[in-house]
Amino acid sequence: MIRPYLKVTKPGIIMGNLISVAGGFFMAARGDINWSLMWATLIGLSLVVASGCAVNNCIDRDIDARMRRTRNRVTVTGELSARTALIYGLVLGVAGFGLLAWFTNTVATGFAAFGYAVYVGFYSLWLKRASVYGTLVGSLSGAVPPVVGYCAVTGQFDAGAAILLLMFSLWQMPHSYAIAIFRYEDYAAANIPVLPVAEGVAKAKRQIVLYIALFCVVTALLPLSGYTGLTFMTVACATSLWWLVMAFNGYRRGAEALGWARRVFVLSIVTITAISVTMAFDFRAAPDAWLAMNL
Repeated sequence: MIRPYLKVTKPGIIMGNLISVAGGFFMAARGDINWSLMWATLIGLSLVVASGCAVNNCIDRDIDARMRRTRNRVTVTGELSARTALIYGLVLGVAGFGLLAWFTNTVATGFAAFGYAVYVGFYSLWLKRASVYGTLVGSLSGAVPPVVGYCAVTGQFDAGAAILLLMFSLWQMPHSYAIAIFRYEDYAAANIPVLPVAEGVAKAKRQIVLYIALFCVVTALLPLSGYTGLTFMTVACATSLWWLVMAFNGYRRGAEALGWARRVFVLSIVTITAISVTMAFDFRAAPDAWLAMNL
């Protein structure tokens, strides 16, 4: 009985978001950790993400049935009815937003609501099926978790939060395009206008290289702005540049697109995990204080 309720929330996505939420939280806390606030933020946002995934499964059950990767989802097989999944998702959302509203602040809760609205409303209900720009809009929702973790501590949207939002949005693009390339047949069968299907794999390859290059630059803003230290800079440069080199490998003569895209995807996970973990521990004093000490 529990299995379909667990599967409909996409546990893998929840775990990935937990790492980024914790990274943003610890970076903002700078060693002064309010553990009850941290757990409330992690649990609250996990419930919100689970809610979004459950509702997304209800919305996407027609196209999921046409894709090999998703045709065994519980809302497609009938293990969980669409009505039950929707009610379950809404209950999770109420619980998650309730926890965030009670324990965090309006900025963190507001960003969680923004991410939910983008993912469920603009992306799932509209742009995923209608426009090649669906991935770009959807990237905003994927970038929200670390910002929520950060703002739960600071209570404000400052330069650090802006860098995190931009950094994780940029990361989403090559990550998603790589998936769309090695799952090309699935997306084509479901008539989803992702970039490789709508405008060709060659253009998607160029976009992957461009977005990774921009990601490299933006990631460096955290240490350059005084939010993180040398260890973060080293890890960020090493992993993101490795990712960029892998992206350029797609232009080698004889390079096989599907295998290359899978490697780009795997390295995207390695990169964002390493960066999220490192920024949680290699924090610095608040930038204003750091600047004052060095004037």
